[in-house]
Amino acid sequence: MITKGIRGAITVDNNCAKEIEGAVVELLQTMIKENNIDKNQISHAIFTTTTDLNAEFPAKFARINLGWDNVAMMCFHELDVPESLKMCLRILIVYNCEENFEPKFVYLKGAANLRK
Repeated sequence: MITKGIRGAITVDNNCAKEIEGAVVELLQTMIKENNIDKNQISHAIFTTTTDLNAEFPAKFARINLGWDNVAMMCFHELDVPESLKMCLRILIVYNCEENFEPKFVYLKGAANLRK
């Protein structure tokens, strides 16, 4: 068994806990479905937001809504690069898997522009 990263990103309309929660749940549910993720195989997850999203910790919503009680998670801010995408939430799931596993990255809403 090896470890691979699964990336995802989504934009959030407003800097409030309810919208951050909705974005986290939508993105994670899509990542889980697209990659057939078993939460017991997750090594850890890293959540980042652009500096304009600070109303709540995104990892909180993975724990509450998806039952990720035993997944190690951390939240960070992205580097504030001029003219980069704003109001963006990114997630990196580090996944224990077989060598032939090919991760499918997920980019939703305005974040779809990150990977054309």
